Amino acid sequence: MNGEESFLEIAIHASLVVKCVLLILIAASIASWAVIFRKHRMLKQAQAAADTFERRFWSGGELAGIYKEISGTGAENGMEGLFEAGFSEFARLRKQSDEPAQVVEGSRRAMRVAQIREIDRLEENLAFLATVGSTSPYVGLFGTVWGIMNAFHSLGNVQQATIAMVAPGISEALIATAMGLFAAIPAVIAYNRYANHVERLETRFDSFLEEFSTILQRHVGTRAAHG
Repeated sequence: MNGEESFLEIAIHASLVVKCVLLILIAASIASWAVIFRKHRMLKQAQAAADTFERRFWSGGELAGIYKEISGTGAENGMEGLFEAGFSEFARLRKQSDEPAQVVEGSRRAMRVAQIREIDRLEENLAFLATVGSTSPYVGLFGTVWGIMNAFHSLGNVQQATIAMVAPGISEALIATAMGLFAAIPAVIAYNRYANHVERLETRFDSFLEEFSTILQRHVGTRAAHG
């Protein structure tokens, strides 16, 4: 009998409580892996989109031309979304107000709102990974305690204890522990890695917001001077 068959045999013959614990942990592991793959794809796309937009933005093209290209694609996420929200608000306020500070501040608020929405989108389901990573070992520990309790309880009805009598209970207890770690470790690693990626993207968004605000400040200041 190989290791996989032994694991399955022990799980099949485990007590009802330990079976429930194993099912919960397996479901949590499957769900966390689904989140891990989806989040990996999302963050990779967000980083690539930010790189592409920054190259286009700093290539020296006209802001109005960049805005026209982006608005035509319907981009609402990432750095493109920040630029679109800020420039759209800038163009609207510039027609209504002659106060440069008010125009730029309005654009900053629009970009800040777009940034908050984007960060919230990127952080979606990260809390689930943190929950799986922090609670799975304790769920597995509950199954461990239950299995050991059953193992020792079986000794109370006999006069002479043997390893064979307690082995099934100890085995299912250890399997519950292993399954808890199996569910928790990838979730913790993914959470730490993805949280760091989101933080780095947020820093890039902050830097772009400040740089773009400075450009808008110069733009509206030049217009006011010529006006």
